[in-house]
Amino acid sequence: MNTIAFIGGGNMASAIIGGLRKSGRDAASIVVVDPGDAQREKLRADFGVRTLAAADASLANAALVVWAVKPQFFQAAAAPCQPHVGGALQLSVMAGIRSDAIARASGTQRVVRAMPNTPALIGQGISGLFARDAVTAAERATVEQVLAPTGQTLWVEREEDLDAVTALSGSGPAYVFYFVEAMMQAAREMGLSAEQGKRLALATFSGATSLAAASDEPPEVLRERVTSKGGTTYAALSALEADGVKAAFVKALKAAQQRARELGDEFGRA
Repeated sequence: MNTIAFIGGGNMASAIIGGLRKSGRDAASIVVVDPGDAQREKLRADFGVRTLAAADASLANAALVVWAVKPQFFQAAAAPCQPHVGGALQLSVMAGIRSDAIARASGTQRVVRAMPNTPALIGQGISGLFARDAVTAAERATVEQVLAPTGQTLWVEREEDLDAVTALSGSGPAYVFYFVEAMMQAAREMGLSAEQGKRLALATFSGATSLAAASDEPPEVLRERVTSKGGTTYAALSALEADGVKAAFVKALKAAQQRARELGDEFGRA
């Protein structure tokens, strides 16, 4: 079985490794490079994988290298790896580091960038994917198989579209948590307990998104069906519209997209 090498062993790497192990991949075929003693021990204990404190020549055996370090540490992490990883397909789950920088640092044009999100930790994430021209159809399929245990995948044709993916789904879980917080606050102010508000809010988000995913109708139609003229939902949505909440939310996502571009300029150029 071909070896997969992870450069960085944090939360997202752990989510992918956990999915691979659950899907039957042999622990002996996975190696993780991470300088942290505690993190390496945790990875060995949780998944039985081989770990390295620093890159060495054994990385040359890897068919796939997964880059999972924080963007600001990429250049330092890449330098000792470069002599060993040029023969492998490169998969990056790092925010902001552009594919040309990864290609130069790894010594190969076979680079796929992924923008995952935190629900990947429970197998319910979605990753936006971009592949450079040198990546074959079979290699795209390999990436999909590796990421499948973390959730869904979505390919984009332009690398700059990953900035929009970052704004929507990469940062998106925080938006949901933000609205859940607001619903919990409202619940308390209306006389319910925090726990009651949390249960109601979480079940409502989960149920509504499941309904939208299962329906062939657009969200606008589903919303209209809940909104009777003069009813309670109508009163709530009218208040949101009066306060410009939708416009503010769209503006917020565009701000996230712009920040993703700026991070790419700061950390991600070759």
